[in-house]
Amino acid sequence: MGDNLFRIPVGQWAATVLDWIIANLDGLFNVIKAFFQNFYDGLGYLLTEPPFWVVILVLAALAWLVKSWKLGVGTALGLLLIYGMNQWENSMNTLALVLVASAVAVVISVPLGILTAKSTIASAVVKPVLDFLQTMPAFVYLIPALLLLGIGPVPGIVATIVFSLAPGTRFTELGIRSVDTEVVEAGQAFGASPARILRQIQVPLALPTIMAGINQIIMLSLSMVVIAGMVGAGALGGEVYQSLTTLNTPLGVESGLSVVILAIFLDRITASLGHTNMPAKNA
Repeated sequence: MGDNLFRIPVGQWAATVLDWIIANLDGLFNVIKAFFQNFYDGLGYLLTEPPFWVVILVLAALAWLVKSWKLGVGTALGLLLIYGMNQWENSMNTLALVLVASAVAVVISVPLGILTAKSTIASAVVKPVLDFLQTMPAFVYLIPALLLLGIGPVPGIVATIVFSLAPGTRFTELGIRSVDTEVVEAGQAFGASPARILRQIQVPLALPTIMAGINQIIMLSLSMVVIAGMVGAGALGGEVYQSLTTLNTPLGVESGLSVVILAIFLDRITASLGHTNMPAKNA
């Protein structure tokens, strides 16, 4: 191959920026790392310290309450299978990692989606950023996270948050913008403030769409958590990566199946929460 006519060192510029951040904002990233580590450790403790059957009963009861007795029974059987495959602790650590990343992503993306729905300027600024986040290969997120936060679950959590922000923001904006303008105008005619209209009219009517975005956040978080196993996040991601590097088929099947069971459980729970008639369902 011949030489290019000119060379734009974008990668070198990015490396220079990262070096400056590491040199000048190391204290800030230590605080961020401590926050996420404590959050993850605390949630992981709640899921792994009690006897496995207690956690299974709680999660199965949650599935029964949110969806139906069928999902409750299926959740119990799936989690028993995970325990029988000796992937219980890894699965609970993965669940903790997903919940931490998803919670932070929801806290960021939902208000950001509301802002973009309310402001055309904010929407014009945020959309290119979201396009960038959605099209960037998932592995690329791990590089700056690893450099700034070191090896362990925290860079995996941060990379997962960045990776899953886009759908939550887009779905929230779509839901708010899709609310019938006549309903909003009726609220305004009765003298409701913009904040009250948002809280009591727009958000409730947009809730199914917002919950669809939250569902996508959780699904993307779960997929990214597996990739994060490459940077020392451990849990099921570490098991999948180990099975890949050692060609360990049994380990790959068992860890992969555990990921599928968690994905189905989380998907059904979040999908059910998006329906307003959810408590009335019995099947």
